[in-house]
Amino acid sequence: MMKTHAVYSCSGYRWWILAAALMALVFVPGAAGQQAAKPSSGGDELPDKVELNAFGGGSFFQGVSSGLGTKLVNGGAFGFRVTENIWRYVGLEQAFTYSTNNVRFESPARPGLPQNDFGHRIYQYSLNPVFYWTERGSRIRPFLTVGLSAMYFAPTDSAKGWARSPLNVNLFAQNLDANIHPAMNYGGGLKWHLTERWGLRFDARGIWTKNPTFRLADYPNGGLYIPRGDKLHGIQTTAGITYYFGRKAEAPAPPPPPPGPLAALNAGTLSVGPGTLCQGRAITVRNTGASDPAGRALTYKWKVNGQPMGGNSPELSFTPDRAGDYKIELDVEAENNPNHPVRVASAPPLSLNVQPYNPPTVSNVMANPAAIQYGQTSTLSAQGTGSACSTIQFQWTVTEGTVQNPASATATFDSKAVKFEQGGKIQSKTVTATVRVTDDRGASATGTAQIKVDFIPASIRYSDVIFSKNSARVNNCGKRILLEEVAPKAADPDYEVVLVGHIDQDEVSKTKKPSDLDMRRVMNAYAVLTAGGGTCANVDKSRIKVTWVGTEQVSDMQPGLCGTAARSASRERAGQMVSTADQNRRVEVWLVPKGTKMPAAFKDAKQLDEKLLKKLGCPK
Repeated sequence: MMKTHAVYSCSGYRWWILAAALMALVFVPGAAGQQAAKPSSGGDELPDKVELNAFGGGSFFQGVSSGLGTKLVNGGAFGFRVTENIWRYVGLEQAFTYSTNNVRFESPARPGLPQNDFGHRIYQYSLNPVFYWTERGSRIRPFLTVGLSAMYFAPTDSAKGWARSPLNVNLFAQNLDANIHPAMNYGGGLKWHLTERWGLRFDARGIWTKNPTFRLADYPNGGLYIPRGDKLHGIQTTAGITYYFGRKAEAPAPPPPPPGPLAALNAGTLSVGPGTLCQGRAITVRNTGASDPAGRALTYKWKVNGQPMGGNSPELSFTPDRAGDYKIELDVEAENNPNHPVRVASAPPLSLNVQPYNPPTVSNVMANPAAIQYGQTSTLSAQGTGSACSTIQFQWTVTEGTVQNPASATATFDSKAVKFEQGGKIQSKTVTATVRVTDDRGASATGTAQIKVDFIPASIRYSDVIFSKNSARVNNCGKRILLEEVAPKAADPDYEVVLVGHIDQDEVSKTKKPSDLDMRRVMNAYAVLTAGGGTCANVDKSRIKVTWVGTEQVSDMQPGLCGTAARSASRERAGQMVSTADQNRRVEVWLVPKGTKMPAAFKDAKQLDEKLLKKLGCPK
């Protein structure tokens, strides 16, 4: 940031603009005469239709006396203009100007302080009509202009950083931002055509706009401020070089030779493109080879089945509203002129066969099998028909579940996503599969098929209750299985509890007397679930089925061993620990949904002695 004390006055600067405009009007008396030195071919073909001008010069602004007295310091101006000379004496111009005019405050913010200034740039975009005193193509073209501008007043980054510094908080209140204002620009100048493509240009422009405040305070606050509502006047004087775009004037074409003997008019031939011709679909018939040896323009007159149709074109497009045969005819005429009369020729007629359009249909919609169990799939199939004038697409949807390959005539329904109630209840649902067949014209047809999905819940297998050798006592590990896992789940009335008792080979009596350990093990497990007192549960006895099978080991072993990876380790009382050597001494524990198949080890249901059960009570 710099401090300056010089003061410039721009009063009377507007006289510079008027002087430049008058100079343009009275510039060298031979200006219009020099136009005659370059013949005009109507003006539109001369190489100055579009101008590209790069310029540089100075930018000068009048100070504003209100407040602390702001002044945009004189600086350089640079930019470019694009002018399109749309008429002989009028053009339309767009311009961009960049100027460097730093801001100076003529008075200090407070008595005793130095004057302040800061770096500042102006970005100006302008749109102006240009009015010339000589027509397009002249060597020298004085002009006047008045137009609108957008003025972007932008402090430099270093100025904004200096203003936002904590050291200057009282001076700027940390505010110094850009302003954008509309403006009017006016003035005149001179364009000088040096060569066919290059020229010089001189401009003097006045500027009238709103004085920028840079978002500073607009009232005295002990710092810098700029009152709002003041106007800003300025002038730009520039000179630059211009490049001209356009087309050179061409020499007039030689007169046509006298007409010779007239050859026959050729009407050409008719044809259509490949593919099926369809009812309701546009057909284009083309004429090729039609010509007039005299070079006259041709007129085309079409008929479809004897009725005039189409326009004056070598192509006829029409949409048949019915199927059947169509006859296409074409007469070609050559226009009349003093040398040759009107002549007519007919192309060989063209016969077309149009196929009917039928909307799609769907049939034989099936699901195979039509009844499945939950988790299984069913094949969906349908037959769709269209016509020679359409193509069809399939789309399957289901009310529940998912469909694989839904855009195929044959799809697969998957029942895994069908929702059923949780628990042991056997359930069924009927799913509707819908197929929609749509053709390329948007017409469609639908069909449905029904799939019955049966949900048969699976049996739940719990860990086996393991017993010590020659013992029927349910240890703590077994009680946890029965009381903490089986009993809560058995509250579901759709399940039955199934107990299957086993003994190991080394537990068979040496006297070959049948062992009843398997029965007693089942009885103790049964009592833990049903006794209802002490530490035992109170499961409904009518929902428990039991059997015992001796040493038979049909099902796989799933021993519930405390302290194994299947269950967290816990302390057992002495004599309650079991090992894998005991895994054949067990009671299988199942939850089986009512009405479903029993486990393989369950042969037939047996009855326990109610007296023994009553005497047993809740096992310790």
